[in-house]
Amino acid sequence: MKLNIVPARAGIQWVKLGIRTFMRQPIALSGLFFMFLAVMSVAGMVPVIGLALALALLPACTLGLMAASKEAMTGKFPMPTVFVSAFRAGRQQLRAMMVLGLLYGAGFWVVMGISALFDGGNFAGHYMAGQMPTLEMTQQPGTQIAMLVFMALQLLLSLMFWHAPALVHWHQVPPIKSVFFSLVACMRNFWAFTLFGLIWMAILIFIVLLISIVASLVGNPQVAGLVLLPVSMLIAAMFFTSTYFSFRDCFDTGPSTLQETIP
Repeated sequence: MKLNIVPARAGIQWVKLGIRTFMRQPIALSGLFFMFLAVMSVAGMVPVIGLALALALLPACTLGLMAASKEAMTGKFPMPTVFVSAFRAGRQQLRAMMVLGLLYGAGFWVVMGISALFDGGNFAGHYMAGQMPTLEMTQQPGTQIAMLVFMALQLLLSLMFWHAPALVHWHQVPPIKSVFFSLVACMRNFWAFTLFGLIWMAILIFIVLLISIVASLVGNPQVAGLVLLPVSMLIAAMFFTSTYFSFRDCFDTGPSTLQETIP
């Protein structure tokens, strides 16, 4: 396995490839994404251990979406069974993926714990309960710092696990090493990932503004609420489709490398 250092314009290519691949198999990929949301929601509703279970399953579920993107890229129709790729790769890799899930869950709790130091756990309590912070909370300096710390640390945690499930599954990298290699890959390709994130953010903002403007023009603001949620979900599905290409190009995985996709 070899780490590739890609140019900043790779971030643009990942977005394009994600959208293009999604359009090849929109029904399959959107269906698998909604399956992903359903699994996370059902796991989260389990009494007592719901949140911990959902966090532990997250790496395996994101791998399923990446595996589906890989199949769609080659023109195949991703079947629902691809979503459980992590659980069909053998006992050793299954154990490694479970360890990875426990590491992610532990990392999340550490992030929440650190953020709680700045406002006595006010923001963390609301977040864990699935509640949005109130306006009064967001005006408190302690809560503002807690939210900023949470976002910064959660971004770092996401980068640590961005490539980790794929490294464990396709390269048999041990869980702890996969987390380290994932973070190194993201940091060494900082500008590509920055551009990647900014483009997806711009796409989402543009879609939200467009839907809001159209709803205002037709004189029915409720249309925006009805249309925005499913459209946002489709954009999220495209985003997850594009993550496979960032992994493929950051690591030497075979003949399909960045040099072939970017002239």
